Amino acid sequence: MGPTGSFGDDRGQTATASASSGGLLDVLGVAAVLLDAEGRIVLWSPQAEDLFGHSAEEAVGQYAGRLLVRKDQVEVVLDTFARVMAGGGSWAGVFPVRHKDGSTLLVEFRNMRLQDDQGDYYALGLATDQATVRQVERDLALSARLVTQTPIGLGVLDTDLRYVSVNPAEERMNGVPAAEHVGRHVHEVLPFLDPSFEGTMRKVLATGTPVSDQYTVGRTPADPDNEHAWSISFHRLEAPNGEVLGVVTSSVDVTERHRAVEEQRRTVLTLQRSLLPHPPPQRPGLAVASRYQPAQAASEIGGDWFDVIALGGDKTALVVGDVMGSGVSAAATMGQLRTATRTLAGLDLDPAQVFQHLDHITEDLQQETIATCVYAVYDPHSAQCHVSLAGHLPPVLLHPDGKRELLDLPTGAPLGGCGVAFDTTRLDFAPGDQLVLYTDGLVETRDQPIDARLDTLLEFLDDPTRSLDDTCDLLLDSLRHPGVHDDVALLIARAGPWPAGAPRGPRDWPARP
Repeated sequence: MGPTGSFGDDRGQTATASASSGGLLDVLGVAAVLLDAEGRIVLWSPQAEDLFGHSAEEAVGQYAGRLLVRKDQVEVVLDTFARVMAGGGSWAGVFPVRHKDGSTLLVEFRNMRLQDDQGDYYALGLATDQATVRQVERDLALSARLVTQTPIGLGVLDTDLRYVSVNPAEERMNGVPAAEHVGRHVHEVLPFLDPSFEGTMRKVLATGTPVSDQYTVGRTPADPDNEHAWSISFHRLEAPNGEVLGVVTSSVDVTERHRAVEEQRRTVLTLQRSLLPHPPPQRPGLAVASRYQPAQAASEIGGDWFDVIALGGDKTALVVGDVMGSGVSAAATMGQLRTATRTLAGLDLDPAQVFQHLDHITEDLQQETIATCVYAVYDPHSAQCHVSLAGHLPPVLLHPDGKRELLDLPTGAPLGGCGVAFDTTRLDFAPGDQLVLYTDGLVETRDQPIDARLDTLLEFLDDPTRSLDDTCDLLLDSLRHPGVHDDVALLIARAGPWPAGAPRGPRDWPARP
């Protein structure tokens, strides 16, 4: 099967090219000169004027030998001309030619005899500057050597995404001989690649905008039993005249790095999840659901956490926090803060007091640490919550009648030694009310303002009768974008009726205004 699309068709015929300038012949500046049997110029192309300096009006009708050849070369030229016109075959070589300005050019010539329908003979000369020819030859040789020897896999595909050529590195990566690439669609050669591979190439063809370092995972005939990873770049291939010829792919096998990153990701996730309560305990008068969803890349897995802490007097502390940074260090710092929070929670302190202590603890950690947090304590006996923020996004309060509100609470400062005072706010939290706590990975994006994203969060909290687990899944599925660069902790608590016969007794502390 032959190449298709802009490079040819299935029958091996050359496709019709654009008539505009810009091809190889224009780069070479090939001049055409036609001589009659006497050696007089009868046709003179514009390229001949560019190469030799004489206009058509000046050249046509002149003897070519007198116009273009130095006196000491005339006999050689006449002899060669006579042999060509006598049917001695074509002649090719380099010859010094006199330019109109008096300088001498070394010109690559091709001469051949032509015959018209009257039986008359003519000599066709094709000529181009030798220096230009040698530069093109050097460029082609260098390009061929670079393409052949580079360890980067290179593939050229036409506008139908059928392979035109591949270099040896691409041949080895794919495990398919070069000849079996040519004329076949990319998914015929590589059926296990992600569909986004083709989508990216079509976008590059349509827009002309290159795509660099797209991460692609899949399997090839070279190693069908194991998953490999590649960093692939795409750019549109165009002729000098702007005609779109196809798309070029350059691929680097990053499988070892991919496996190392995946191993790191598993390590970080194991550490992260070992520090989170799973599942969170159910508490008196309170139903709880939670989710932790990591970032796609191991290096971006951060220190998000949630916790549900049993306190005395049937109270429950609800915590969601986010350590700035990512990777193992952020997860380890998160573990330290979670442990400290649990210890302080056991002292039955006001939430603002818990943050004051955590602020000092964070300041004393070995590495510079900044963390945001929301800490809420629910008391089923008083049907109230006491909430404090440390630079964290505000919780959402959802009522049984469907009313939902983004709580207007004092924001406070992130934990990390700022020394700013924290505030506690007392909320009524009656049976059926829901409190939604989350980290910024749920709502923050690079292309939308945070206020708009928070409004979207409220829109999805449209059914107070929906189960807490279903609400968690809905929020993650609806608000999280593919390939997100941040992890998410989400905790939703619903106040329930106090069990019949259970002992009650008001327990509360005065809240700060």
